[in-house]
Amino acid sequence: MNNSYSHSREDQDKYSDEISLVDLATTFIRRRKVFYFVFLLCTLGGLAYALTLPEKFDYVSLVQIAEKDSETLIQTPETVIATLEARWLPEQQVLYYAENESNLPFGVSFQNTKDTALIRFTTGTATKQKPLVEKVHAALIEKLSQHQKNLIRIEHDRINAQIKSLNTVIDSMAGKTIDGDGTALSAAIQKKSELESALQSLGNLEVIVSARQSIEKTGPKRSLIVTLAIVLGLMLGIFVAFMAEFGASVKKQLAVTDGR
Repeated sequence: MNNSYSHSREDQDKYSDEISLVDLATTFIRRRKVFYFVFLLCTLGGLAYALTLPEKFDYVSLVQIAEKDSETLIQTPETVIATLEARWLPEQQVLYYAENESNLPFGVSFQNTKDTALIRFTTGTATKQKPLVEKVHAALIEKLSQHQKNLIRIEHDRINAQIKSLNTVIDSMAGKTIDGDGTALSAAIQKKSELESALQSLGNLEVIVSARQSIEKTGPKRSLIVTLAIVLGLMLGIFVAFMAEFGASVKKQLAVTDGR
């Protein structure tokens, strides 16, 4: 009997500090007003935030890289994008900061459409920033255009120099009748024709679209923001409710201890 009674007391002592589901439910019901307050505060705050966010659109510019001929670009798309990201875009960011003492309020991303000479500039931002987006895109395109015009001019001068050299060779061969000169002359004329064709094929950068606004909005995701606010309100409300109960229990225990 004594052993059974002893084990019973030990079991009671062992589980006396454990919290049952009934205790949790009772605590939650007791502090439900705290939960409601926190939940409503988070939900309404999220709703207000979602409604005050400005609408966002994508602004797209599209350019075609300058070409040597129908199969060869003056620069690879990877080189163009790397230069835009590492040089010309940071220059615009520094310039904006110098003028306004704040960072550029949006970014610009660059993509190449596979197997094409097209470079896409994309900026997602609020409609009020449209004039600034147009300015930045235009500045970037101008930098790229001037750079590629210089490369085209260099290529143009190189081809012209080769044609000039061939003209000299052709003129020197034309007045001679030595065996074999006919074949060499024909090859020189053919080469000159190819170079003239390459000269005609040189094409400058072409701007296809400049800072065109997308038809559909890209943000904000108001329904997602409200959903996240509701989930946060539920979690935070439960946590604060139990913390309020915990605080009240600690305060009550301190009062009892001080009363002794």
